[in-house]
Amino acid sequence: MDRQAVHGDLERARTTFRTLLDSASAGALRRRSDGTRWNNRQLLFHMLLGFLIMRALLALTKAISRLPGWVGRGWARLLDAGTRPFDAVNFAGSWLGGSLMPRGAMIGLCDRTVAALHRRLDRETDVGLARGMPYPTRWDPFFREFMTVADLYRFPVRHFDFHREQLSFS
Repeated sequence: MDRQAVHGDLERARTTFRTLLDSASAGALRRRSDGTRWNNRQLLFHMLLGFLIMRALLALTKAISRLPGWVGRGWARLLDAGTRPFDAVNFAGSWLGGSLMPRGAMIGLCDRTVAALHRRLDRETDVGLARGMPYPTRWDPFFREFMTVADLYRFPVRHFDFHREQLSFS
């Protein structure tokens, strides 16, 4: 894993997020995004959620990777079975957070979260980065059947870049 490349991608996403929120008019943020049921502001919050869930995903992966393989496979199947409720919570959470959280709070939360991911990545060992577990592939197009901790560090930027194309500011 090229840690510097991951650091660079995290930083690029953080500065892009800040620029998007700082430069968008209130009307542009209220405009419907392309290909989602969210407006641009709600989609930006959803993009932020990709970074926010990383702490939980990293801890979960490190814990499950130490258990017998059947535990992780069963966990992934259980989560896949819960895709419909997950989708509803994901939609509602992004709608609510994007509707209520002030721009400055979103930017600050993004800055703090990415800074924490930078620090955590710097502390990772090669053995820790190689740990992994099965993932629910129906939850997100960027989840694969098996993901390592190194894969997870790449996830939020891939998620961010994908959804950035759905913003409709112009």
